[in-house]
Amino acid sequence: MRAKKITSINIKQYKRKREMNIGVFIFAIVFIYLIITVIMYATQDRVSIYEVREGSILNDHSYNGLVIRDETVVNAEESGYINYCQGESSKVKSGANVYVVSSKKMSYDDKAKEGAVPLSQEQQDTLRIKTQNFNENFNTQKFSSVYSLKNEIANAFLFASNQTQTSRIEEMIADSGSDVNIYRAPQDGILVLDSDGYESLTADSFQKKDFDKSSYKKVSLEDNMKVEKDKPAYKLIASEDWSVLIELDEDTAKKLSDLSYVKTRIDKDSESIWADFSIVKKGAEYYGKLDYDNSMIRYADDRFLNVELILEDERGLKIPRSSVVEQEFYVVPQEYITSGGNSSSSGVMVRGKGGTAVFQTADIYKSTKDKKVYLSPLEIKAGTVLIKPESSETMELSETKALKGVYNINKGYAVFRQVTILAESDEYYIVQEGDPYGLYNYDHIAQEGNSVRADEVVF
Repeated sequence: MRAKKITSINIKQYKRKREMNIGVFIFAIVFIYLIITVIMYATQDRVSIYEVREGSILNDHSYNGLVIRDETVVNAEESGYINYCQGESSKVKSGANVYVVSSKKMSYDDKAKEGAVPLSQEQQDTLRIKTQNFNENFNTQKFSSVYSLKNEIANAFLFASNQTQTSRIEEMIADSGSDVNIYRAPQDGILVLDSDGYESLTADSFQKKDFDKSSYKKVSLEDNMKVEKDKPAYKLIASEDWSVLIELDEDTAKKLSDLSYVKTRIDKDSESIWADFSIVKKGAEYYGKLDYDNSMIRYADDRFLNVELILEDERGLKIPRSSVVEQEFYVVPQEYITSGGNSSSSGVMVRGKGGTAVFQTADIYKSTKDKKVYLSPLEIKAGTVLIKPESSETMELSETKALKGVYNINKGYAVFRQVTILAESDEYYIVQEGDPYGLYNYDHIAQEGNSVRADEVVF
């Protein structure tokens, strides 16, 4: 039997055609978009945000002042040991016992040496109430109230001390039986127990060398001190009028020449006092003269005082100088502003094609007392003709006026808000709060005004 021939078959395998997966395509697009977004966010300039807060700018100048006043040195009428019936910086009236002179030192009991001063129950109750009120109403923004309380307490102890000292001297005189002479005040005044040789200084007689504290010497007087006849026993300040002289350079003197009064702060107790101000010129030197008519008793024993001239103390909204930019606006009479027929939005009537009047919305960025409003050129083009409502009067927009402001970004995009600058420092402005088209406390603005544009989305 003949064998059957076997024929080989060549089978070829073809690759199956892949169908496109729409899900993978969408994922790839989203992935690429995210990468691009991240790269753009990482490389673009970010807008720094500043939160507007209330604040103040203090423009002041500090000086070391020379105090002059109406003071008289009273000399001892005999030699001996002096003891005072009145306390330091106390007010005495004419004829009141001021001091005694004895031939030998007076002896004080231990309680007197320790300086113990008893307060009456009434005085204690008064101080307790004042201290309680201070604790309940203390405000860190008004730290000067601490010094006011301090002065009230010191005055209470001073009054008690004067009463105790007077009665003690009288008892000692009665007990000693020694030769003791009492001397009285020749006039009303504030008692000061020191002398420095500056008592005769006036606004006409002072010299530049008088400001040199290195050569200043003061002699303090105290109980049981040996005094010589016709040597200073005490001095009296007879008037509440006093002055502080300060040295000025020529440029500062010219800047301050128009001032007639100024607010001052005295560093000793941080008290703010208003003073009359004038310029005194002696040769090539300039001096400022601050005249006061109260508070003398607080500084009766001071010849030099550190004084600040508070030339500007403005409060308002504090913003960085870098936030403020200028933008051009059209200034339009208030009469041209109207409202749309189906809307409460403000806008203007503009001349359209064929001379018809068409309403166009327009934001107001500022209004003035003379009934003018500011409109942005970004909303209305130059050359646009405005029609006054219910009138045939028209005006063409052409000239613009610069307005200072910042970019408010409360809503995520930049909106120009005008500012009224009240004061400035090297880094900040104080601007008016409550302007109808201005800023308010806690608003968010662009810290760098030039980093954004009007209507730009910032986040």
